[in-house]
Amino acid sequence: MAVTTSQPRRALTALLGIGALSTVAGLLVSVAITPGVAVAGQAASGAISAFDQIPEYIEIGKLQQRNVVYAHKGGQEVPLATLYSENRVTVGWNDVSKNLKNAAVAGEDRRFFEHGAVDLNSLVRAGVGSLATKEIGSAGGGSTLSMQLVRNILVAKAMSLDTEKARQQAYAKATEKSTARKIAEMKLAIGLEKKYSKKEILLAYLNIAYFGDQAYGVEAAAQHYLGKSSKTLTPAEAASLIATVQYPESRNLSSPKHYKANKARRDVILRSMANEKMMSKASLTKALKARIGSYVHLTPATQGCMAVTEAGAQQWCDLIRRVVKTLPALGKTAADRDRNWRLGGYEIHTSLDLDLTAKAKELVDTYAPKTETRYALGAVATSVEAGTGRVIVMAQNKDFDDTLRGGGPGTTAVNYAVDEKWGSSTGFQPGSTYKPFTLLDWLKKGHSLYDTVNATPRDFSPMTACGAPDYTRFDPKNDDFGNPGTVTALQATIRSINTGYAAMAQKLDLCDIRDTAKSLGVHPADGGELSAYPSSVIGSGNTVAPLTMAAAFATIANGGTYCEPTFIDSIVDDAGTTLPGQTTKCEQVIDAGVVAKAAVAMQGVFASGTATSANPRDGVPILGKTGTTDHAEQTWLVGGSSKVVTASWVGNIEGHQNQYRIYGTYGAMNVQRLNIWRGLQSAINAAYGGDAFAAAAPEYRPRTTPLPLGDDETEGEPDGEPDKTGDGNDDSNGTAPAPQNDEPAAPPTSGTEPAPTAPAPTPPGNE
Repeated sequence: MAVTTSQPRRALTALLGIGALSTVAGLLVSVAITPGVAVAGQAASGAISAFDQIPEYIEIGKLQQRNVVYAHKGGQEVPLATLYSENRVTVGWNDVSKNLKNAAVAGEDRRFFEHGAVDLNSLVRAGVGSLATKEIGSAGGGSTLSMQLVRNILVAKAMSLDTEKARQQAYAKATEKSTARKIAEMKLAIGLEKKYSKKEILLAYLNIAYFGDQAYGVEAAAQHYLGKSSKTLTPAEAASLIATVQYPESRNLSSPKHYKANKARRDVILRSMANEKMMSKASLTKALKARIGSYVHLTPATQGCMAVTEAGAQQWCDLIRRVVKTLPALGKTAADRDRNWRLGGYEIHTSLDLDLTAKAKELVDTYAPKTETRYALGAVATSVEAGTGRVIVMAQNKDFDDTLRGGGPGTTAVNYAVDEKWGSSTGFQPGSTYKPFTLLDWLKKGHSLYDTVNATPRDFSPMTACGAPDYTRFDPKNDDFGNPGTVTALQATIRSINTGYAAMAQKLDLCDIRDTAKSLGVHPADGGELSAYPSSVIGSGNTVAPLTMAAAFATIANGGTYCEPTFIDSIVDDAGTTLPGQTTKCEQVIDAGVVAKAAVAMQGVFASGTATSANPRDGVPILGKTGTTDHAEQTWLVGGSSKVVTASWVGNIEGHQNQYRIYGTYGAMNVQRLNIWRGLQSAINAAYGGDAFAAAAPEYRPRTTPLPLGDDETEGEPDGEPDKTGDGNDDSNGTAPAPQNDEPAAPPTSGTEPAPTAPAPTPPGNE
């Protein structure tokens, strides 16, 4: 019974709907032409009571498009990642095939070029078609292309709002099934046709329509479903795309299960095209015979950073999408920038070298495998151009995964190379790589590389901090608990002697050392302030990002000029206008003469010190410093040429695992960061080269005979006495007993070749 009684009710509703909408449509046209026209009848008056509150015009406006991130590969720029709110590529009139334009008109609005914005005949047909349905107009055909464009514009505007709540509310209003919405569409469509030509309206519709499976606009749809441009579509292909728009989820070409429904509608559109003299009967016959599977070439929409296929570049992609929304080129306010980024259409040209980054990824994966299960092992290799600050390499051992569930212990959404605001990492203690900042302050204060200090282990308190005595107990030891005696600043640097640096710092002001580090861009990764505790002079207490250390050492390699790291070279908007990327900010922060003296000691680290096995020995001058914190929780090598500086870090992502207990003091642990650095910097040197560092003043030139590896150089001891010291910089915050930090000597080498090194052995049970 329910069925038989409901049919007359639905029929009556549909008939009333036909009359109401036809009346309203006629009145709308009249009012649009003559605003002062009288409206007769209570029903008609009620139907358009809100008419005056509807805007007269609607702008087609900018449509949401893809953002494409570029990087460098093989000497040219290539697309790296596609990021978007809507997968759309806006195209011009001449970039859309005639077949597609014809299919849209034949399939959606055959009298498009003849009628105005509202087609009364189509509206009546739609009402008649609704007799067997529950919703007015649900049978389709009632909306002209102009009206459909209005609805799509309103949806696009809804999606561009600033908050999710506002977006959802506006979307619901734009798509609600109501007479009020239909009336609004009619009036706005009339205004649209007053402002834009038919060709402009048709093109806008083709660019804005949704084709299912996250493909917006004909170009993205053609690329996604057919593997070709919308400019070259056959009649069958064009009709298949237009067949999708009424029911984009059930008629799209993403799956063969949709082919039957798509073909049924496609063939209706093809016959309509023939009836409208848009194609010949022969062409119609050929198109009707075409199997959908014969021309579908599905190309998965690859958007987001997890879709990046270039080795090691996923974290870079994530970094870029964070940084880009801070750039003034995208807008004055954060809300403007976020909105414009969601609208899209930008090309983001970045500084990353994909070839070198792939090399870095290979190295960190080899020497710090993500499959390590005994502790949370992390590794980063990142490189920066010394004279510009452009970051050209960034890779880490953990693969990128920013899904809610994550991808397991071998993945992370955290970028360990950068600060917390860019990658959610709070950094790592730098160990002895912090010592060059003490060395620079030592030289700034007029001391020389050959001034000696008493490096006998003892309590070095009090020290001076900001002009006042600091009585914090500070009694660093060298790993073998030996007594190196009196050493020069040069020897203390090359061999990374903790007690030597403590003695140097005792003659300085801890705040000056801190400020020297700050002048080179050093800062905690969490955005806080650098500490000036006694233990901080040998790398304890502060946690910094690898990129921060690379940029600081690049200042030394660059003659004392610090360049703030940058990632984005330029931006091109959807109109083809080139916008500025990140501004290059370089400033001379340390006297070049002081830097030249420090460079002498830091070159010695590779010539005869703790990084000899990492020396590429390719003729490119290099400088740097190793670092290992207490119990080898964090290990570093930072250094490079006059052109590019690299930071290599291997250590605990979390927890306090003693890596010596995993790999052995002079085993794989000690060479992981060295081999990563050497392999990457060798490739960089081959690509970039490097010049000799500026010569120091004559009185600061190094001795003609380098210090033998491991020479303690203590009074009364012959040269060549083996140095058994190790590095051990604990995680003290400066208020606890001092760290026991001294960089371990690299394994001895013979001749001029580096000691042979093999990849770190795979931990048991990790394969």
